[in-house]
Amino acid sequence: MAYNKLIRTLMIEIPSVPGSLGKVATAIGLSGGDIGEVETIKVGPAYTQRNITVQVENEEQLVKIIQSINTLEGFRVQAVSDEVLRAHEGGKVHMKSKMPIQSLADLSRVYTPGVADVCKVIEAEPEKAKIYTNIGNSVAIVTDGTAILGLGDIGPVAGMPVMEGKSALFDQLVGINGIPILLDTKNPDEIVETVKRIAPGFSGILLEDIGSPHCFEVEERLKAELDIPVMHDDQHGTAVVTLAAVISACKSAGVDLKEATVGQIGLGAAGLAICRMLMAYGAKSVLGADRSLEAKERLENYGGTPVDELEELMERCDIVIATTGVQGLIKKEWVQKGQIILALSNPKPEIESADALAAGAAYAADGRSVNNVLGFPGIFRGVLNAQSNKVTHPMLVAAAEAIASCTKAGDLVPQPLDRMVHERVAEAVEKAANATE
Repeated sequence: MAYNKLIRTLMIEIPSVPGSLGKVATAIGLSGGDIGEVETIKVGPAYTQRNITVQVENEEQLVKIIQSINTLEGFRVQAVSDEVLRAHEGGKVHMKSKMPIQSLADLSRVYTPGVADVCKVIEAEPEKAKIYTNIGNSVAIVTDGTAILGLGDIGPVAGMPVMEGKSALFDQLVGINGIPILLDTKNPDEIVETVKRIAPGFSGILLEDIGSPHCFEVEERLKAELDIPVMHDDQHGTAVVTLAAVISACKSAGVDLKEATVGQIGLGAAGLAICRMLMAYGAKSVLGADRSLEAKERLENYGGTPVDELEELMERCDIVIATTGVQGLIKKEWVQKGQIILALSNPKPEIESADALAAGAAYAADGRSVNNVLGFPGIFRGVLNAQSNKVTHPMLVAAAEAIASCTKAGDLVPQPLDRMVHERVAEAVEKAANATE
């Protein structure tokens, strides 16, 4: 039946000769494919580029169709896309002028000679660049490509779709210009130096998908050496949304977080930031477990308590959070009656929620709904609105509390595309920033 078929879009280079499209259609039909939409992308003197959507029974049939087209003289299949890939064709963001330039008078105001007057104003009073340029509303999204989503070290160019996604979310959710910056280096010194050199064009730096442990050094140095806010989203964005989820879970289970002992399994970039966020919120005690001695020492330096054995952590904690990426790490027999367990690794959690509940947990959830998009847009909107030069833990805690306040009873976090949530986060962060200035 049709719903079992694969739908793919072929980007095909076709000779600009009458009858060429018919040859493609024949090749597809003789190979058993069913043609859907045909879209002309580019018409040139020698070649026409078209996207042709086809339905096929399986991947083998798709390969047969591609081979049939490529054997035609002058024809070439340039790319094969599914719906997700097609959504990314040409990228997801672009720079667009806010002013129409339709006359010489427009040109003289936007560019030369009128722009010289604006340059002189900024030369005399540099702070006015935030008024007369987009610097005041621009954030650099910086990556070295070493920790892209769950894919790992795939390089900055392969990570560009993620950076574009962040940029699109910045724009649509809070109206910020997010500019992707790809760095072809993993060296912390070179990363720091490069970001410092480009910083004058931005009012904030969002570090994204930079691996552990060098992410800690990069962030701390940039925070110390720049006079604009710097935040590593994999650390603090994740921690904000996780704290919001923990607050909601505690409400559902009737647990006082500030009187609870919390255990964090996995002390990478996200795990350590979660521990710091819980301590900033006022949790009674925060324990952490990890195979890395360096990670445990770092937790101890932040004020947490390292634990060597997972079973011991499970025995001592009222709330357990796991961000290891290791499926099935938490054994059912370790679960304590009345515990809250958030096994946040995707796509497979450290323990399935149903198993944790069956073993006696009062509340259990996985990480499918815990999305960083609930945090970083509103955090930076609030920071920029306050014209703050830093992101502090009180601001981040305020963001988490705002997210939790928007969460419906029984849910872990709100719907991530609810604009009201991002407005609340921005307001809370701006208020916290103003209180500490």
